Amino acid sequence: MTQNLKAYRAALLHSLADPAEVGVDASYEYFADGILLVENGRVVEAGAAEALLPRLKGVEVREYRDALITPGFIDTHIHYPQTGMIAAYGEQLLDWLNTYTFPTERQFADKAHAADVAGIFLKELLRNGTTTALVFGTVHKESVDAFFEAAQALDLRMIAGKVLMDRHAPDYLTDTPESGYADSKALIERWHGKGRLHYAVTPRFAPTSTPEQLELAGKLFGEYPDLYMHTHLSENRKEIEWVKELFPARKGYLDVYDHHGLIGPRAVFAHGVHLCDEECARLGETGSAVAFCPTSNLFLGSGLFDLEKLQRHGVRVGLGTDVGAGTSFSQLQSLNEAYKVMQLQGKKLDPFKSLYLATLGGARSLYLDERIGNFAAGKDADFVVLDYNATPLLSYRMQQARSLEERLFALTILGDDRVVQETFAAGRSVHQRD
Repeated sequence: MTQNLKAYRAALLHSLADPAEVGVDASYEYFADGILLVENGRVVEAGAAEALLPRLKGVEVREYRDALITPGFIDTHIHYPQTGMIAAYGEQLLDWLNTYTFPTERQFADKAHAADVAGIFLKELLRNGTTTALVFGTVHKESVDAFFEAAQALDLRMIAGKVLMDRHAPDYLTDTPESGYADSKALIERWHGKGRLHYAVTPRFAPTSTPEQLELAGKLFGEYPDLYMHTHLSENRKEIEWVKELFPARKGYLDVYDHHGLIGPRAVFAHGVHLCDEECARLGETGSAVAFCPTSNLFLGSGLFDLEKLQRHGVRVGLGTDVGAGTSFSQLQSLNEAYKVMQLQGKKLDPFKSLYLATLGGARSLYLDERIGNFAAGKDADFVVLDYNATPLLSYRMQQARSLEERLFALTILGDDRVVQETFAAGRSVHQRD
């Protein structure tokens, strides 16, 4: 055995495929007493302790009692500059942006401030077991430099971009089509593909970009391999009406992005609460993805996300916290609210589908499923240890659980950051609960 081989023992659970495609029983793999083998930041093997232990002579086995090891959670939509305004008193989307968001983002012209917030933000993600996120910066290129510097220091797989916004925002937060293109291009050259970092072309949403800016954003999106595009889509009905007024020649909100080349693989649209079947079909056929953000959709009163409709059209769907409109960094709490969103529509969200959305489904939405999302050999060793006894109530509930399904569901309903005992990124411990 090599000196770099490490072994972690607990119950192991990971997704193999989407339950909607293969059925629940074939969608996951579980070892009640399992071992995860890691070498040089990559997964070597996951399997039953009984089978693997005889092969591990001389290898230290780190054991976690009454715990579950899962892949690290993946957040497909979040705003790091809004960390300090989470839990701002609710408004509808457009009022909320003007009242809270824009004044908060103004401060990120100062790189020192951006660096402070980036550090707090990443600690919160890791405290909640999130190891990869698709992240909004601000219009300031300093905000992106600060974020990537902090993420690189921890060897995290993160995706981020500078916001493009040349109208319908305060003067202190606007760029121009040309400056937005040039600044983004410089950031791409500096950060995209460096270590485990990726860049996303990031128009805030259609109303805050002119057609000229969207045209250059689409040009940029097509200029580099494996680049991402990250924006908002059909979150709020007033927003949708505004888009119709601003782009009368386009047949709908999605068509604005489509017309400017901002659609396709690695294009991620946050929210998508009010999409028609034609738009869902277009997202599915182009390989685009939608981020389901239940806590923010409920907090801002935007509406109920129709997961089943998007699935029927083959749309890739990930889970997003959308902090700061979202009310928690915890993907467990996001799944808590996602379950309720489905219940309000007379639909169900199976616990194993929840696991998929928070891990492999998120990776697939980001076209990173060959690198992260489960414990397949060769993938990045991004994983989280969940404590079944994190709170007295959770511990008591687990004593009553009769199946893995019950345990998993209880974690998503009762769990939060307290459940996360330890978080690993590329095989290295990056958070330990106090």
